[in-house]
Order: sequence, then C-alpha cells, then structure tokens
Amino acid sequence: MIRWVFIIFIGLIIFANLLPWLQKLGLGRLPGDLRFRLFGRIFTIPFASSILVSLCILLLARLLK
Repeated sequence: MIRWVFIIFIGLIIFANLLPWLQKLGLGRLPGDLRFRLFGRIFTIPFASSILVSLCILLLARLLK
C-alpha cells in the first residue's frame, strides 16, 4: 500500500513539473485541478489531468496488447 502511495506521489511531482508544457495542450486547467498561490508562487495539483492521462495510457496499453 505504501509503495502505491509513493508511486502516485512521484507521478504527481513529475506531472506537475511537466505542466507548463502540457498546458499548451490544454491539460492542467481541467475542473478538479487545484491551483493556489502561496508566498507569490503558484502551486498546481493536477488531479483531473493525471486521471485523464492515466486513462489515455491505459487505452493505449490495451490497444497494443
């Protein structure tokens, strides 16, 4: 269980770092993505976008299988 929480946490960190590039594609501003400003810096927690990306990866994996 702890391993999955760690994997999800690392995945969210990677996704958040790729977010400026992915925002050009429309990801990162979906309903369910949290954005807040703290100490003059904008933090984003992309819940809905990460679910959308994981569904796309799942469908791609099923098509290639």
